[in-house]
Amino acid sequence: MTQRDVLAGAGGVLLGAARTDHAGRHAVLLVRGDEDTSEFVDLAATMGIVIVEVVKQRGREDPRTYLGRGRLDEVADLLRSAPVGHAWREVDLVLFHANATPRQLVATSTVLEVEVWDRVRLLLALFTAHAASVEARTQVRIARLRSDRTVLREVISQETTGERAGYGGAGATGATEVLVALGREIEGLRRRLQRHARAQSERRRQRTRSGARTVGLAGYTNAGKSSLFRALSGKSVLVEDRLFSTLETTVGRMEASPRVLLADTIGFIDALPSETLEAFRATLAEALECDLLLLMADASDDGDELLRRLSTSIREVQDRLEDDDVDVMVVMTKVDLIDDAQRKQVTGLVAEVGLHDLHFVSSHTGEGMTELRDSILTRLHGPARVVRIGPPAEDGRPIAAVEDTVRKAGLVLERREVGKAVDLLLWCDGADLERLMAREPDRLTVIGEGVDAFRP
Repeated sequence: MTQRDVLAGAGGVLLGAARTDHAGRHAVLLVRGDEDTSEFVDLAATMGIVIVEVVKQRGREDPRTYLGRGRLDEVADLLRSAPVGHAWREVDLVLFHANATPRQLVATSTVLEVEVWDRVRLLLALFTAHAASVEARTQVRIARLRSDRTVLREVISQETTGERAGYGGAGATGATEVLVALGREIEGLRRRLQRHARAQSERRRQRTRSGARTVGLAGYTNAGKSSLFRALSGKSVLVEDRLFSTLETTVGRMEASPRVLLADTIGFIDALPSETLEAFRATLAEALECDLLLLMADASDDGDELLRRLSTSIREVQDRLEDDDVDVMVVMTKVDLIDDAQRKQVTGLVAEVGLHDLHFVSSHTGEGMTELRDSILTRLHGPARVVRIGPPAEDGRPIAAVEDTVRKAGLVLERREVGKAVDLLLWCDGADLERLMAREPDRLTVIGEGVDAFRP
């Protein structure tokens, strides 16, 4: 066994750049009990990894080797002796359906003599494959190195048990030197990420001072956030039916809106260790530090899965839910895949976790998108107002000039001419509207609120 076999993503820090293309690899999945493996299998499939067999063992996991030693020896024998044509013949990877301890990873790799990943290492390999921006690559690198460090300490502990040259004396093992260098690299990367976080924070403050409002998209990975972002903004983003297709933040203006920005970022996933998720806090902050939070989930998930994913999402945004300055709306995507009975069930599940203001949408068919956009604007700016532009005095500005100023400040939904005046159904920030009316006190008048007030 080499240290390569237990370092995150089979590249780690000792062999340089990690492998990023795992498509076509064959793996065996080790499972304790009767746990649901569907999510794990989806994660592997996203990377192109073929799971040839799931090996299950009942009972509690062994603190040293995850599976019992006898069962693990059986797996090792089959890996070594699988004949030509056998499904295990091409297996070069063993997966744990768990967040394994460093001790379990090292011990299991020693017995199996093959590369071993637990759930965290599978996710890190997936993150590495998808990271595109400098920010995302930095975050992934930090998470990988922190994971490697815990395993490397276990390797050092096992290799230095008993009397070893350099251990306990004035010298140091080569692995120890690597551990020190690894710590220095993590600190350097964290400082770089902190600088990026400060720059992000400053950009958010500048947007706030300019009067822009931000809508954050938050939810479980593959919940349709990027599809909704594209539908609301018209901005091209990566939209794929796979987990973690988005690792960095994308900010874009919502179409047909008065300075409303949308922030799409990495999705949540449950049971991800805090030290791994910490590397992505700067990215998550872009979506969570917002004026309105859209908490999203896939309406086509079955009841238990949907409830679990909603609970995971709520846990991740709990601080924002407790902030009185932030509104929260629940958005159920992919509604075109469910029927009326399922909609009723989903509504009940959302109420069960204490959430309300539910919207059903489909980015594919467009169902519910107009209603959602109108609700977003109402929550941010209040109801649309009917603003009348009166006719000019002899030396006053033409109606067209005043109307152009109004249109630059907000969103005009409808327009009508009333004699020599013009009525506009306008969505506009309250402070901006007050400034407009102060500039044209004799020309602008609010004569009603809401769409019904505009239409006869």
